Formats: sequence, C-alpha cells, structure tokens
Amino acid sequence: MKIARIVRSNSHVDYVGRILDRLEVADPPAPSDYGFAQFVRIPTDDSEIVGVVYDSLLINPRYGDYGPRLSPRAELEILSPDYLDELGVLIGILVLGWWAGSEAHQAIPQRVIPVAAEVYRMTADEVRRFHLGRDGRLRLHYFAQIMTHAREMAIPLISAIIEQLESFSSGEEARRLCVLKKTLAWQRVFQNARF
Repeated sequence: MKIARIVRSNSHVDYVGRILDRLEVADPPAPSDYGFAQFVRIPTDDSEIVGVVYDSLLINPRYGDYGPRLSPRAELEILSPDYLDELGVLIGILVLGWWAGSEAHQAIPQRVIPVAAEVYRMTADEVRRFHLGRDGRLRLHYFAQIMTHAREMAIPLISAIIEQLESFSSGEEARRLCVLKKTLAWQRVFQNARF
C-alpha cells in the first residue's frame, strides 16, 4: 500500500515523507499504516530501499494564527479545498538497507532517494524476508545504525522492532531477541535515571 512521498532528507539515511491525503488518493492510508516502527520500502530504478518509520510530525499552519476565521470548515471544503490540504503528517524514515532482486542487504545504500519517490508499507512477509539471511537465520545488522541515527528514539524503536520479529522467531533466535530486549530495558532504566 502506498502511504507517502519523500519530500526531503536530513541526511543520507534519514528521510522525510509526507503522508498521502484524500486530495492525492481516493483511499488515504490509516494512521496504523504509518505508525512508529512500521517498515517501508521505496522503489528506485534498480532496487528497493528499505526503511522504518521512527518519528512523526503534524503540519498545521493554522496553529498560532490568531486572525479571524473567514469561513467554516464545511465551506472551505467546497470553496478552497487546497487550503485544507495544508494540514498533514510528516514521517521520519530511517534507511536500513535495500533489496537487489530477491536478496536483502542490511547496510547503508549508496543510492540517494529522489524527492517525490513513493513510499510503500511493507507486509509482514516482506519484513520477515528482509530479516532472514541466506542461511535462514535472523539478522539485525542495522542495530548500530539505529542506535546512532535515531537518537532519543533508538531504544524504543529497537524494542518495537524486536516485538515484530518475535512473531516469526523461535528457538535460539527467540532467546537472542529476549536477551537483547532485556538489555535494552536496562539501558532505558539507566538512561532515564538521574543520580
């Protein structure tokens, strides 16, 4: 499902997408389609970039506007629908890797994502395939990248990703995820502690 378009970047691995609204598509995405830790893919000419939603920002140009309201919302929908389009949602997307054919790579891609590139929500099966190596084992090679680039959202983001990965992990991989989850919980405790 197409959920957004790229509008700018903050760095080579940190992009901003604007969620599609009803003026762009007949059936706009629901908030659950672009929530925190939602995996996304961005098709390019020769590959698909894979990322994760790590932040959101609401756009409301009317906030702080203390001028008179000239028309009620119902009239604005008819007389000036583009004015209502100024309201919106931006999402922060952290790039985690890419698909080249059927092979997933968890590393920083060389390619720059162009402005207006379309962003699609990944299915649970796509998320699973992105995280399984050729040997069928679970991979999280982007862990350090998230800890570096997601700043204060890093630990909650990794924790939310682990919850998604637990749904298709078993045995040794499930135990490794459990240890990582407990380690992150301790980091969060000490990060918030004030001595």
